[in-house]
Amino acid sequence: MKSFVMAIVLVTGGMSLAHAASTSCADQATQKKLSGAAKTSFTKKCMADSKATAADQCAAQAADKKLYGAAKTSFVKKCVTDASK
Repeated sequence: MKSFVMAIVLVTGGMSLAHAASTSCADQATQKKLSGAAKTSFTKKCMADSKATAADQCAAQAADKKLYGAAKTSFVKKCVTDASK
């Protein structure tokens, strides 16, 4: 799933991670012909997984920038928030 979300991010260029994930989650639900509660449940889990992926990617970026402590926490929090817009 992580590589799929990463591929979507690379393909979409400037789109935020959450927007790309929400589109792909909706597309996946449509492809699986889900409706009602099954679609809602699937989309909710898919979005949660993409948010976790965003947090992992932001933490990796913080490590690349050699941020620690409060600076790392602040960076990751802002990065995840920006990704979910």
